[in-house]
Amino acid sequence: MTTNPFDADRPPERRKRRRDESGPDGPGGGQDAGRRRRDESLMVPDVSFDSYYGRHIVKPAPWEKEVAAYLFLGGIAGGSALLGAGGRARGFPALQRAGRIGAVAGAALGGAALAKDLGKPSRALNMMRTVKLTSPMSVGSWILTAFGSFTGAALAIELGRPMLERRSRANGSGAVALLSKALELADGPATVGSAFFAPPLAAYTAVLLADTATPTWHESYRELPFVFVSSANLAASGLALVTVPSRENGPARKLAAVSALAELVAFERMQDQLGPILSEPLRTGKAGRLLKASRALTIGGALGAVALGGNRVAAALSGAALMAASVCTRFGVFEAGMVSAIDPKYTVEPQRERLEKRRAAGVVDDSITTAR
Repeated sequence: MTTNPFDADRPPERRKRRRDESGPDGPGGGQDAGRRRRDESLMVPDVSFDSYYGRHIVKPAPWEKEVAAYLFLGGIAGGSALLGAGGRARGFPALQRAGRIGAVAGAALGGAALAKDLGKPSRALNMMRTVKLTSPMSVGSWILTAFGSFTGAALAIELGRPMLERRSRANGSGAVALLSKALELADGPATVGSAFFAPPLAAYTAVLLADTATPTWHESYRELPFVFVSSANLAASGLALVTVPSRENGPARKLAAVSALAELVAFERMQDQLGPILSEPLRTGKAGRLLKASRALTIGGALGAVALGGNRVAAALSGAALMAASVCTRFGVFEAGMVSAIDPKYTVEPQRERLEKRRAAGVVDDSITTAR
């Protein structure tokens, strides 16, 4: 008999019983004669979520912690630009300067983190060679560039005008006075431009995550932008509470209260929309611990900002709590998405649920809907 190496993988053959073994005197005699015995070894084992050759069903995003840091830094930059514009409109110079410095620092550090994740700084420059409206990364790169240009110009005007004014008073130079006047006129468009690109900068990172095939990120595309924008405003409010005197932190305290409420509501709605399966990575493991800490820090920081924000020390502590809450939110959502991509369960079970719903609704084909 010929053999091959795969014979060892074949299941053992069952021995056929002779007819006399089922007779009255055989082992299968009596009332059980003729009945087929069930071989427990042939029962179907319990289902286990796995994939071919142990590979992931969904390829995890090739991102490291630098991207999670960029999510936070881009958010704090956008929120700070809004507070800086508000400080200029309300006549709060300390809030205006702190917001502009925070916006430029956040954009610069975030851009550096993004370039580090890309591996080579030249790759960041190559992203500016084209505009692809269907790519959140391409659009986001241009948003970051425009935002950085306007906020950089606003900060340069913020720091340059006082020097020019002092020099003009000392020398009496008409050219210097004229240049100072031109900078004053340019301050308005720079402020408006930075405030215009601030919300897209805070929100596009959520669109970037939701545009991937990562289950938890992809299915939270409706609520995640609201979570990220609220978190960005929380971080910016916290930075302002730490750096701005208490006599000018009123707008930051109000923004902290509104943003805390908006983030808590949006995050709870996001978990409800995801359902018990896809929201599980947000509630368990490292991501769950980070997000629980974020919730506690958000509530504590917002209450401290509203009730005790007039005290300089209490305002600084509340601001630090709000910034830490934003960090935990971004890293928690990032970690939860990675977990949902690695475990096949978060891909298979939602697919089965969607299939059962289509069958219950009478959908027998993806393109044809009929009533049974």
